[in-house]
Amino acid sequence: MSQDLLHQDEIRALVREAYAAIDGGSRAVAEKLYGHDELEGIPAVAIERALGVGNHLRHARIRPGDTVLDLGCGSGIDSILAARKTGPAGRVLALDFLPEMLERTAAAAKEAGLDTIETLEGEMEAIPLADASVDCVISNGVLNLSPRKARALAECARVLRPAGELCVADLTVDEEELPPEVLTHPAAWAG
Repeated sequence: MSQDLLHQDEIRALVREAYAAIDGGSRAVAEKLYGHDELEGIPAVAIERALGVGNHLRHARIRPGDTVLDLGCGSGIDSILAARKTGPAGRVLALDFLPEMLERTAAAAKEAGLDTIETLEGEMEAIPLADASVDCVISNGVLNLSPRKARALAECARVLRPAGELCVADLTVDEEELPPEVLTHPAAWAG
């Protein structure tokens, strides 16, 4: 019997519990990260549950007709903003391992009148897409939640087309800044 030294199942359970319990109240996050013009027309359900750490989409070179993968779509705010950039000929694949988040994204996309957003249940360490199938991968405060970050990044590289782009906003912590009991405690991942 092998022991999971990364505590992957425990981390996923903590993340699942923490994120499934979010019931709004994070409107200030969206208002801090996105401009008024960007939030205009975004459904309140997406704004009130925004959990990102930055506005990476200002740097993403998403073109009309592109296929974009939103890694950890959450409430759908970034999926909607990306769909505005891809236009009606493009496609946004909103990936999350939490069915609750996929439901929120689907509801927000429907309310926004966007039929180019497709929700996709899966883990970022095993993206359920073909090789070289997307033009851009976006992620906002999600990669830090993975117990296998190198594997998640390898999956992003696998699904990107040649010359595809990865545009991420995330948090990093230097291992020397935290004591081992925090580095190895699964609750720290969800927090």
